[in-house]
Amino acid sequence: MSTFSRQRTRSSQPASNRSFEYGALIPLLAVSYPAIIQPLIYLSFPPAAGLEGLLASRIENRIFWPALAFLTILAIARSRTRPIMPTTPPNIAALVAYVAFAGASVMWSFNPGLSFIRVVQEVMVLTTIILPALLTQRDTDIIHGVFLCFGLAAAVNVLLIPGGYVSVAQYGSVLVEIGYQGYFTGKNLLGEFAAITCLLSIYQFLLGGKRRVLGIVVGALACVLLFLSNSKTALALAPLCPIFAGILIFINKRLRISPAIVICTIAFVSLLFCELSDFNTGRIAYMLTGDSSFTGRMTIWNFAETEIARKPLFGWGYQAFWLSGPDAPSVVDAPGWVKSMPNAHNGYYDTLLELGYVGLTLLSIFLITTLHMIGIVAKRDIGRAWLLLSIALFVMLYDFLETLWLRAFDLSWVVFVVVAAEAARYWRRPYASASPQPAPERVIGSRRPRNWRPRWRRA
Repeated sequence: MSTFSRQRTRSSQPASNRSFEYGALIPLLAVSYPAIIQPLIYLSFPPAAGLEGLLASRIENRIFWPALAFLTILAIARSRTRPIMPTTPPNIAALVAYVAFAGASVMWSFNPGLSFIRVVQEVMVLTTIILPALLTQRDTDIIHGVFLCFGLAAAVNVLLIPGGYVSVAQYGSVLVEIGYQGYFTGKNLLGEFAAITCLLSIYQFLLGGKRRVLGIVVGALACVLLFLSNSKTALALAPLCPIFAGILIFINKRLRISPAIVICTIAFVSLLFCELSDFNTGRIAYMLTGDSSFTGRMTIWNFAETEIARKPLFGWGYQAFWLSGPDAPSVVDAPGWVKSMPNAHNGYYDTLLELGYVGLTLLSIFLITTLHMIGIVAKRDIGRAWLLLSIALFVMLYDFLETLWLRAFDLSWVVFVVVAAEAARYWRRPYASASPQPAPERVIGSRRPRNWRPRWRRA
């Protein structure tokens, strides 16, 4: 079929079959909220002083996410397009099981009402990202839209540098500036954002053309923000993750070994080595930063381990352990300043605290299947697979020092869900068109097969 014929066939599709392409904007709105909208609202209307103010429910959250979830359901109901895959992708099925178990934890949660509200919030966030992404045609570039969103956010944060928006820490009676935070609520949040923006910019640079120029500009802005944030974890992982992702993609292409198998092997060998030797997280922290406590995190983790042992199988309930009331376990049992912590500063410890070893198993299945499916993406688009794997590795490693898993409004978690949905879009090829296809045109002058016979003589 000629090029003109293909274009004519595509353009002659009814509008109802192409209307949901606008639904690709819904995941971008979900990303833009924690990246731009919410931080600017917090900057203009800051929460009340103290952790209670930061953890209090905000009116904008109670309006934005229900409205976006309703818009998603309405767009799906009005669309007549068929899904791009016949069955649910494995990583999305694992995520659904993980969230369903979090919802079931309401039955044994320390604070059932709080767990229920936060599960509903999480379901709304996931609905606005996963469903539109899976129903949108594969040639719709959602990742490019995410890059443009992050580029705009990087430009705004650079413009705010003269305003002196910095994070401060109190050492004794002295307040010390510890890094630039932009319009985010802390320098580490800006570091996470800047590192992911760098990865997105590198991918745009590799595509060439006008995107290369835009990638250079946004990448330069992101590097400035990354160094000004003084986020040591983000500074370390920003160059490490893309290099490691490149090695894993090379192994996947040459040796046909899934990235999930390589990472699981490395994790198992590392745990076995640490168990058989005295090489623990404290020594790793001292080697990397000169501080064996990971800036006080070891104290939090030691307390978390004792509380995990009290309810090891199912945990205390989804987001019902830290600051879930005046009689919360963290408030009653934690020592000293740990009582005021909003989380364990480790996503894996918090998963164990909230959902126990069952929840950690479901989380692990979700992560492993996502990594494996990114390896499948590499068979069709190496560059995109490298980007998805780089972001996935960054979030997975960053979760050892911060809590991001299943946190509805956290930017890094939202981006990781976009990565999982993007990998799911490449899991299976789209359905073949139901409309009859014209017979292939015979090329003039082509040679017939040696044993060719006319149809009337084949009988």
